[in-house]
Amino acid sequence: MKIHEYQGKALLTQHGVATPRGEPVFSADEAAAVAERLGGGRVVVKAQIHAGGRGKGGGVKLADDPTGAARIAGEMLGMTLVTAQTGPAGRVVSRVLVEQGLDIASELYLGLLIDRAQQRPLLMASAAGGMDIEQVAADTPELIHKVHVNPGLGLAPFQARGLADAIGLTGAPARKAAALMQRVYAAFVAVDASMIEINPLVVTAEGEVLALDAKITLDDNASSRHPDLLKLRDLAEEEELEIEASKHELNYIRLDGTIGCMVNGAGLAMATMDIIKLAGGEPANFLDVGGGASAEQIRAAFQILLSDTQVKAVLINIFGGILRCDVLAEGVIAAVTELGVDVPVVIRMEGTNVDQGKRMLRDSGLNFTTADSMGEAADLVVGLAAAAQ
Repeated sequence: MKIHEYQGKALLTQHGVATPRGEPVFSADEAAAVAERLGGGRVVVKAQIHAGGRGKGGGVKLADDPTGAARIAGEMLGMTLVTAQTGPAGRVVSRVLVEQGLDIASELYLGLLIDRAQQRPLLMASAAGGMDIEQVAADTPELIHKVHVNPGLGLAPFQARGLADAIGLTGAPARKAAALMQRVYAAFVAVDASMIEINPLVVTAEGEVLALDAKITLDDNASSRHPDLLKLRDLAEEEELEIEASKHELNYIRLDGTIGCMVNGAGLAMATMDIIKLAGGEPANFLDVGGGASAEQIRAAFQILLSDTQVKAVLINIFGGILRCDVLAEGVIAAVTELGVDVPVVIRMEGTNVDQGKRMLRDSGLNFTTADSMGEAADLVVGLAAAAQ
């Protein structure tokens, strides 16, 4: 679950991480009032959307006084902000953050995420803050310094000090940065985050170290431990189909292709998307119905797939273990019959009750195409999708 910058800063502040003073607002008048409370001088007005690159898209601007803050907020609120991470459709700005202006001496980068290959948290820091960190990683990877954290021991003080030194900090700023890193790690663990990114982490002219930005993603799998954090979810920032999928406990991510995918198991879903691309097609989504999906979930999954007007054909790839092949067939037949599916459907399944499932599909009288291997299924669905365009 992604959250807004101001929400992320509030979580960091609870764990002792220094951030600039500021408040979210939903109107121009509120922006002026906040600017007054911050001293009436220079402030920063920042659009709040779940995407990076806001500055380049015109979503971060300076105001010299409350009047300027009101004017800028009025211009931003309701605008469609397009950044490299939003795609061409952009995101509508419904709130902005009005924050105190700082005298910045240097901009750094700090990121914390889970390294799945090492099965432990990875803390990264760079002196190249305020830039596209992906570009820094591609062009000058030596500028990104990394330490893996033993989850049983936590971030050790010497690791934090080493990173502070690696990014060129000395004296009091180095000590403050090292302390901030340990607090960020404490917040990461406390809220079950999957990522915390601070870009930039700034050193002010007075030698203070603050998180000028905060991009936090919370682990959905831990939401039962944090019911209080669920209120931070902003449904307006999420894909409508992804919201609908979550209601049925389906894992769905919309993509840009034309071939709808329905698979049980995340690994098999990734392999299915890979083999579709290998066959010359483009997947329209990632959709994992889970190991124990019911006929009703299958129906919901089909409805979600077909709600994407870009889908020209559907590939169902199921390994029947907990989800038996006959249950899958029952759900698919019911969904196709009820929803009036008018796109080609290719089904490849193996496992428990596979013969019974295939017989149900044949006897249904519906227009299903079955395949015995993933390669055959991919070739079939790519051809059918191309013919339907």
